[in-house]
Amino acid sequence: MARKRYNEEDILRLLREIEVHLHGGMDVVSACRTAGISDKTYYGWRKRYGGMGRAKLSEFKALQKENQRLKKILAEL
Repeated sequence: MARKRYNEEDILRLLREIEVHLHGGMDVVSACRTAGISDKTYYGWRKRYGGMGRAKLSEFKALQKENQRLKKILAEL
């Protein structure tokens, strides 16, 4: 099976979709299968992106970019 990479916006959309299914009475495994991901992936995404909105996502991206820049500067020293 081919591996698909999701961007952060898609991950947030899928997490919201799964949450809707969960509140509708589905179990986690069934909700994840309808979204096309495994339950392990869901729990990893929920741990990393859970409760995050678009504003926090853009801030998160900016912090990651800044962190990469600082690591590069440190490695050059």
